[in-house]
Parts: sequence; C-alpha cells; structure tokens
Amino acid sequence: MYQQMIFVNLATNDVDASKKFFTELGYAINPQFSTDDCACVVISDTIVAMLLSKQRYADFTKKEIADSTKTSETLICLSAESREKVDELVDKAIAAGGTATGETQDHGFMYGRAFDDLDGHTWEVMWMDPAAVQS
Repeated sequence: MYQQMIFVNLATNDVDASKKFFTELGYAINPQFSTDDCACVVISDTIVAMLLSKQRYADFTKKEIADSTKTSETLICLSAESREKVDELVDKAIAAGGTATGETQDHGFMYGRAFDDLDGHTWEVMWMDPAAVQS
C-alpha cells in the first residue's frame, strides 16, 4: 500500500552544523541524498527534512529566503509517543545548541514543548493521550 511522505525543505546557514545537530537528536542522515550543500535527515519512514544551504535552497524558489532567526516561516510539529519522549527530544535539542521557545503546553490530555534549531526554525513536539483522540 502506498504511504504518502512529507519532505520538509529548510534553508540552513551551515549544512555540517545542522547534520551534527540533528544526529545529536537521534536522527540519521541518508548519505544517498546528501551532498556538501544538502543534508537528508530521516525523521521517520514518512518524514524527511532536507536541510539545504541557502545557495541550494535558492535553486527551488524565486522568493526571498526568510531569515528564520527573525521571521517565522513555518512551525513544524512532530508527535511523540509519551510526555517523557517530548521532554527527551526537546532537552536533546537544547543540549545540542538549540533554543527552547514558547511555553510548555500541558492540558492533561495533551503535552507539548518547542525548540528552535540552529537556524531558528521552530520545531514543536507534542504528545496526545490516545484515549482523548478516540472519544
């Protein structure tokens, strides 16, 4: 059965630093689709982040590339299997050089935190109680 995938393309100032950052979070780099100006970060079987140098990113758009340290161009939200996994991933991101952003969201049935990566892209990580979804 076909499983749709998402490829999130993000401009980065330093491909090597971004590779290091995301591997410290526990993600793999797919060397088949990575070059000196692009890192293919495998988040799951269906989610891939393509971290492109700004020069390479410009090959895909005629628009000005946002400075994501000053402008919010996207919010990327990843699910987590538990509250503990939310904290684990966000804490790893901060330890690897990311920045905590926003307030912890704790609604009992839903829990989330967020971090900005080295380039200022915001990644939210959230857990939702499966029982709340089924109701």
